[in-house]
Amino acid sequence: MIARINHVPILLLLCLLPATKETCPSMCLCTSDRVSCSASGLAKIPKSLPSFAITLDVSHNQMSWLGPGSLSSMSRLENLWMAHNQINSLAYGAFQNASSIRYLDLSSNKLQKVQQHYFEGLWRLEELILFNNKITVVEAGTLVGLSSLKKAYFGLNQITRFPFFSIQDRSHPFLNMLDLSSNLMTHLPWQDVKALPGLVQRGLYLHNNSLICDCSMYTVFWHWDLRGYAQLRDFADEYTCTISGEPRASIRFLRHNRFFNNCTVEKVMSLPVTVLLSKVLVSEGQRVRLDCQTPLSSDNLSFTWLSPSQVSITQSNIDDTLMILFANGTLEIQAAKVNDSGLYVCTAVDIKAALNATREIDVTVLLPEVESFSTGYTTLLGCALTMVLILVYLYLTPCRCSCCKQPNPPVIPIATYEAENSMPVFSTCTTDREKSHLNKHVAFRQPMLREEGPEWKHES
Repeated sequence: MIARINHVPILLLLCLLPATKETCPSMCLCTSDRVSCSASGLAKIPKSLPSFAITLDVSHNQMSWLGPGSLSSMSRLENLWMAHNQINSLAYGAFQNASSIRYLDLSSNKLQKVQQHYFEGLWRLEELILFNNKITVVEAGTLVGLSSLKKAYFGLNQITRFPFFSIQDRSHPFLNMLDLSSNLMTHLPWQDVKALPGLVQRGLYLHNNSLICDCSMYTVFWHWDLRGYAQLRDFADEYTCTISGEPRASIRFLRHNRFFNNCTVEKVMSLPVTVLLSKVLVSEGQRVRLDCQTPLSSDNLSFTWLSPSQVSITQSNIDDTLMILFANGTLEIQAAKVNDSGLYVCTAVDIKAALNATREIDVTVLLPEVESFSTGYTTLLGCALTMVLILVYLYLTPCRCSCCKQPNPPVIPIATYEAENSMPVFSTCTTDREKSHLNKHVAFRQPMLREEGPEWKHES
């Protein structure tokens, strides 16, 4: 009875406490760090969502827009999946208090225009997926502020122009994938395209567009093909252009280039130049220097290195106890480790001339083979020593035939053992009477039983 009375105040307090916001909506499934509301017929983001969630899946619903502050309660959110909805616009402040988002999937929606305020505040965003929408225009400031962006997918839309000039080394140092395939672009600002950072050009996909055949277009692709860019090799049959804008007169210009025989493509252009790949082998613990030699020779060059893990290495963010970045662009690794292996890319930028060039070095750090060499050397030395001891035993055995003619050396007893007993018996070579037994090196003992105990006896 006393226990029941004591529990009554506790129950009353629990009833008076306000409901916690850490609740899972009835149409969603919540786990430790993931909230899934996929295919739940949602028209908007639920109001009460757990703040601990890192991943939110609201794909395959009926949402038509993302309102301001829709995700303000989810400060830890990193992955947002909103694919296969009816979204046609994003409100100002749609991602307020959600700056931790790294992965944003808005594919298969009904976006028609990507405005510059759509992704404000997402400075940590690494992957932006917008393919399979109705996008016709991407505003110039759309990607401004997305300094961590690595991959952007705009394919399978209706884009006619794209702000290439807004992408620069310092604005997007990690961007290595820009997919603009399967759009409606006919003319591209080739000067802006040629000024793109080397990493962006390597990952720029333009196949399945409606490009018009001309020398400026072909020259850019010719140089990219000469450098072996993967996007041209993998989609060679899908790079087409139309002659005089006539869709029926379409040619695969990477396969059939006779139409461009009159184009001048051999001259040096202001394209970023990639120096031939270099390979460096170094043992673990050694110091290694990676140079940044490029065709650019200006005195006002700036250098940025990209590590194998796609991390930017600059003078401001390196630990000088591990690495040193010199003024000429040389990168020094103080003591190389095995996990330092990989492809290092240096980008040299001449801002005044609007030129940049890249230098690639493939570093392989090997474990030292001291252990295996020491083991082999020890084994060889052991074999040699064993052979010497065997030869000494065979040819320098004491008590040869001349041992009695020379002064007798100090008698050194030799311990021998009998199979039945482990007690030692000592044999020497001292008398003439035993010459007939010189070759007898084994001494036997015969125990003689007496009342006092066993007695030792040499067999003659």
